[in-house]
Amino acid sequence: METNRFETFFDAIIAIIITVLVLKIPQPATPTLGGVLELQSIYIAYLISFMILYNIWYANHNLFQVVDHIDNTTVWIYGIMTFVISLLPYFTIWLANNVYSVPAETMFGLLFIITHILTTFANRAIYRSNPYNKKLKALNNDSYLLNVPSIVLIIGFILTYTVYVPGIYICCLISIVMWIIIGRLVKEDDEDEN
Repeated sequence: METNRFETFFDAIIAIIITVLVLKIPQPATPTLGGVLELQSIYIAYLISFMILYNIWYANHNLFQVVDHIDNTTVWIYGIMTFVISLLPYFTIWLANNVYSVPAETMFGLLFIITHILTTFANRAIYRSNPYNKKLKALNNDSYLLNVPSIVLIIGFILTYTVYVPGIYICCLISIVMWIIIGRLVKEDDEDEN
């Protein structure tokens, strides 16, 4: 399958999910700064989910600039990933309204981990279906640094289940910021080597 049509489809899905996500944010109860501050957990959860979606979009955009075709395995993995990320608005609001709920924290963290795993599988499928693409080989998506945010998220699970229930929530924010920064650093290293 050619990537242009697929990329357009996936971009539209992410745009719709972001739109649904922002529509789930309630208006402040009062038109004051205090009313806005009462919704801070919702704003932070929205920020985390938005950054997850934006990072997926940005990474895929860069990847599809160097890939001409993908195979059915990749399409199926992206289909599963689309299903998983379509659940983000639901679990984002559930978490935002229940920051001190272990089940809400757990589901949000699991979505985060599953999305990362599916992204990794999709990237590997793309690499396998384009074995002779020199531009694709130049990308360094096998860097061990890309696993550091997962370790931070595992620490979040440990915190949530032991001493601090919002541990996953906080570690998701730290992890997505790390994924973005590390992704850019790895990309810059690749550009410096070429």
